[in-house]
Amino acid sequence: MNIAGLLKTATIDFPHRLAAVVFTAGCNYDCGFCHNRELLTTKELMDEKEVWRFLEKRAGLLDGIVISGGEPTLQEDLPEFAQRLKELGYDVKLDTNGSAPQVVEEMLRRGCVDYVAMDYKAPFELYTQVCGHDASGVEQTLELLRGATVEWELRTTVIPELSEKDLLRMAQGVEELPAYALQLYRPVRVERKKVYSAQDIVNFTEKLRQYQKNIFPRC
Repeated sequence: MNIAGLLKTATIDFPHRLAAVVFTAGCNYDCGFCHNRELLTTKELMDEKEVWRFLEKRAGLLDGIVISGGEPTLQEDLPEFAQRLKELGYDVKLDTNGSAPQVVEEMLRRGCVDYVAMDYKAPFELYTQVCGHDASGVEQTLELLRGATVEWELRTTVIPELSEKDLLRMAQGVEELPAYALQLYRPVRVERKKVYSAQDIVNFTEKLRQYQKNIFPRC
């Protein structure tokens, strides 16, 4: 695993669990709004043995481990890494852009993931424009999750490029979700367009609730 960072304690990243977050390096998307953009090309990697020493030491004290990025499904040994976490007694959460359904399917088959949070970045037809990659894998991953027994959610970061009409299309464009988070965008640079406020996110949530009853704001 190419590990670029480790957050040793996280209280909000894994619902209902006290967790740590492992950040992997590299991504196949090019989202200008990414808050972890430095992980896309970083060559500064952590010693995986040191990471495992920490994870083994905290087993029984932490409830779960979040594998985030970057895009974790680019790591060839991701399923093995997650399996080892399970053997230590951890619940495992995967943060993914959904572009590699075959990897998600393998993890579901092995039973080495307990929660999947998948990005829903834009209306599917706008994916290439927003993140430089089509949405074919995302749609396949969504279908896999619908047939799975693990906890899962979709999440949309409400960037300035998304209009209220786009958000409505997104809410209507997928069948009812078990959990759908509208996330406040926190810019990492000066934006030319007006950034939505926390109140805007709350307002959008209420407008979309008629299409997705399990929607909630994450501000």
